[in-house]
Amino acid sequence: MPTAFHAVHQVAAPKGMPTADDFAFVTGTLPDPAAGQALVENLYLSVDPYMRECMNGVWELNAPLEGRSVGRVLASEDPRLAVGDLVFHRQGWRTHALITADEARVIRQAEGVPLSAYLSVLGGTGLSAYVALTRIARLQEGESLFISAAAGGVGTAAGQLARILGAGRVIGSAGSPAKVRHLVEDLGFDAAFDYHDGPVATLLREAAPDGVDACLENVGGDHLEAAIDVVRPHGRIVWCGAVSTYNDPEHPPAAPRNLYEVVGKSLRLEGFLVREYPHVQEEMEEALIPHIRSGRLVPDETVADGFGRVVDAFLGMLRGENTGKMIVRVAGA
Repeated sequence: MPTAFHAVHQVAAPKGMPTADDFAFVTGTLPDPAAGQALVENLYLSVDPYMRECMNGVWELNAPLEGRSVGRVLASEDPRLAVGDLVFHRQGWRTHALITADEARVIRQAEGVPLSAYLSVLGGTGLSAYVALTRIARLQEGESLFISAAAGGVGTAAGQLARILGAGRVIGSAGSPAKVRHLVEDLGFDAAFDYHDGPVATLLREAAPDGVDACLENVGGDHLEAAIDVVRPHGRIVWCGAVSTYNDPEHPPAAPRNLYEVVGKSLRLEGFLVREYPHVQEEMEEALIPHIRSGRLVPDETVADGFGRVVDAFLGMLRGENTGKMIVRVAGA
């Protein structure tokens, strides 16, 4: 049993893009669990775009941060959590955590499924994609779909899921030629474009000259404007994120300038928070695990090794250095 734990605190409010100086690594004595608690050794940590929003006053300074994690129970004073159980919980950014059974979900790891997948295609990112396409967009066989930030965790899961659901055409935007190739050559997208190559609406029109039936929007700004422009009458736009606004919330982009088209084309524009859909987790796992086992659904992940890489992984994710889900593998995983 180790005697110390390591954690990351936010110590300053960033101005624009965060830097390593906004964080501090701290060390403390490993506590024993009290009645109703369990001590968990974190094995995998998730770093996600929404965390940048949390740095704008949501997270308390000089305190442990929040994040999705998968870990193993080392000691327990709660019969609902047994030593050796694998659990999903939200006390990330640290090597060890004290949790209660109400704060955790026991993972029954399926044969043939890597544990890290419970933070990617079977985690919050996969659940975001699943809810977006099955609950909000209600994507139908043969329909076409545009996904912005398609090379990220939600985007790569959604593109593959759209194929499983029978989409007729899947189009994505990404931030580099290499990511565009990855979407088309490795993940089965029909078309993709680098949004640096011109106006997003123009690039999307070229990729989808006949329009699209649905959009999964993760960027905001000019990407949302392009989605409104290109989606067909009576189409659906599912708004999952707005990464273009996170670093400068006081000065959001001018776009979208065509919001009234939501009325003119009788569109449905709906946002959602994945934390409101925990009841869909079991359904998603039952639906997707067979496809993971068959190789039809690939947990697309960029993995940083070692707890000391967690800040670098987070900042790299914000800079777009990952493809798929960015995950930190803690030493010992």
